Amino acid sequence: MAFNVIKPGILTLVQDLGRYGYQHLGVTTGGPMDEFAFRWGNALLDNHANAAQLEITFGMLTLEAQAPTSIAITGADLAATLNNKAILPWQTYALKTGDVLTFNQPNLGLRAYLAVKGGLQIAPVLGSVSTVMREALGGLTGKGEKIQKGDVIPFLSTTEHQQRITPRLAIPNYEQQNIPMVMSYQFNTLSGLDRARLFRNEYTVTAASDRMGYRLSGEAINGDKKGIISEGIAYGSIQMPNDGQPIVLLRDRQTIGGYPKMGCVTSIGGGLLAQKKPGDSIHFQCLSIGQAEQERQRKMSLLSQLR
Repeated sequence: MAFNVIKPGILTLVQDLGRYGYQHLGVTTGGPMDEFAFRWGNALLDNHANAAQLEITFGMLTLEAQAPTSIAITGADLAATLNNKAILPWQTYALKTGDVLTFNQPNLGLRAYLAVKGGLQIAPVLGSVSTVMREALGGLTGKGEKIQKGDVIPFLSTTEHQQRITPRLAIPNYEQQNIPMVMSYQFNTLSGLDRARLFRNEYTVTAASDRMGYRLSGEAINGDKKGIISEGIAYGSIQMPNDGQPIVLLRDRQTIGGYPKMGCVTSIGGGLLAQKKPGDSIHFQCLSIGQAEQERQRKMSLLSQLR
């Protein structure tokens, strides 16, 4: 009762919501780059919110089902097909033994999520199956390896299936350029001109972007502080290194750092950013902490209505 991996894709990783409680030991959280796409995959199947899924970056993945099951696909549109027939994300599908599921190249977004009824059956490491390759933790083998050709990915077989589609209001607009953020206490180290630049600038996602962080390119921001005593790094931190080009630190970020941080992208903003490819453009949109909390509560409320 498993998926056989015929083609492993560019980067296919096992993820759950992350590995928490170990950052003081230098172990990062991992977890899905697009949290709400991940959450919707499990919600559509009535899975536990933390049930393990596959995060598929850029596609090129082909799986063969060795038993019947029910799946949900969320996140990016990677031109998926089921037995060579085009299917759309943000809904559920029934699989039969021998069915072939393929993810091709992106039509919209970058990362898709494949959830299966009951979750992937993989043993956790330090309380999580999330794959962090640079720390050699999690994943199918527990050693932080990406999915490879010939892998067997176990799940629980079921003929139970309910056709479900994500409500339109809950589907994010991956073409949106505005990335919501909240300011940090170090924001005051910026001059008024640099603050204006930060929110006026159009930034381009560079090729040096990955699960650890997104490096951006645009008009440089030169704050008064060129370095600080190293401190803990929160998810979404917007670091300003000496060259003035922002780095947004994401799921596989280091746990401490010594560059000034102008703020943090929100969990929703981080998910939108994670769907951007090199060459895509973004703008930072400043929210108050209250506004950011309200937006997250609204998203979570839509999830709870489905359940």
